[in-house]
Amino acid sequence: MTEFDRKVEDASARFNRSVANIAETLEKETADLVVYLNDEVVPAVRTHSSKALRKAAEKLAEFADYLETQRKNS
Repeated sequence: MTEFDRKVEDASARFNRSVANIAETLEKETADLVVYLNDEVVPAVRTHSSKALRKAAEKLAEFADYLETQRKNS
């Protein structure tokens, strides 16, 4: 195996690890978001719909910011 082939394999392995880490984090964050929505937002919507929707929008904006940051860092 040539030095170039080794470098390509190393770069490919690093890229694959990065993608796997991002996917794992995204899955965790998505699961956390679902739990938050179910535990906090749904009950609050039933009692204070407009206030809860604003809070959900804030959390979704934070999640969108997180996704953009992850995309830029990869």
